[in-house]
Amino acid sequence: MSEDVYRQLAQRLDAIPNGFPATESGVELRLLAKLFTPEEAILAAVMRLSREPAADIAARAGVDPNIAYRTLKRMARKGLIRAQKGEGQLVFGLMPFAVGFYEEQLPRMDEELAALFEQYYQETQGGAIIRDAPPVHRVIPVEEAIPFDLEIFPYERASELLEGAKAWGVRDCICRVQQRLVGKGCDHPVENCLVFAPVESAFDHSEVTRAITKEEALRILHEAEEAGLVHSTANHRDQHFYICNCCTCSCGILRGVAEFGIPTAIASSDFHAVVETEVCAGCGDCLERCQFGALSVPEDVCVVDYARCVGCGLCATVCPTGALHLERRPEGEAPPLPADIKEWTSQRAQARGLSLSDVL
Repeated sequence: MSEDVYRQLAQRLDAIPNGFPATESGVELRLLAKLFTPEEAILAAVMRLSREPAADIAARAGVDPNIAYRTLKRMARKGLIRAQKGEGQLVFGLMPFAVGFYEEQLPRMDEELAALFEQYYQETQGGAIIRDAPPVHRVIPVEEAIPFDLEIFPYERASELLEGAKAWGVRDCICRVQQRLVGKGCDHPVENCLVFAPVESAFDHSEVTRAITKEEALRILHEAEEAGLVHSTANHRDQHFYICNCCTCSCGILRGVAEFGIPTAIASSDFHAVVETEVCAGCGDCLERCQFGALSVPEDVCVVDYARCVGCGLCATVCPTGALHLERRPEGEAPPLPADIKEWTSQRAQARGLSLSDVL
């Protein structure tokens, strides 16, 4: 009985654009059982991405409305679903697995959950999160790597995303926490996953996020660059609320490029690295800095493999002669960026052949 409940929830999660593919071993069912009680899974399996009252969800699930309301509130506190104030009542919405409720499980991340996620990740080779289009994440370039006279849009500036917020927070990178629990990962700093919100004091009472000032957020962003971490965020122009600072050692998305050889696992920035050959000293300092194997020094001069370059700009920040910088990619080379999460959802559903009528 309980396995059927988790299978129905897994199918529901795979019916939304982010995806949650099944495995032959059924590890995804054990993963869901680790996070959801059977009572919670019954409700989540009939929920929609759009938020609605508990009574509507309860009716579809065949559950008493009062019991459903209490269960949904508990699920929201656990970070399994979304909740917000509606017209006189709370309304609840389904969250994807990733990016979604998985990232909210830091307080519950232990060796068992870390091992279940790793098994699922390996069996699906990253799953839908890194294989389907458009990608979930896009790279944000390091601003220092872009010449001052080159036009750069607000959504291409990590600092601009932070400047436009009214509340800021930082949390541990769940990717590095998970990898360390399975005996892998790296020595990069852990507390540098930045979140922000358009309302003041949004993170003051969070059990996951430490509230910080804008100045602290900008400092953490700079420290992440110095540590060689790639900035990325959701793959659309507007309505951002987080910046990941991660690496191919640990990141569930960036590992798709390095571990499974899927260059489209993340959307590149609209820039690529360029070498001023007459300035390049051929020192090779940039080679270790690049996590994507995009650079080589075959004849004492750095060469860029544009197909591998994601336009992060980290190479330019360690070039001692200033020979490396970013330039905008040729017009039309990159697909247009979805305007917001709604447009991204529509494009992703179309690419996966999904109908959104039952989940929105």
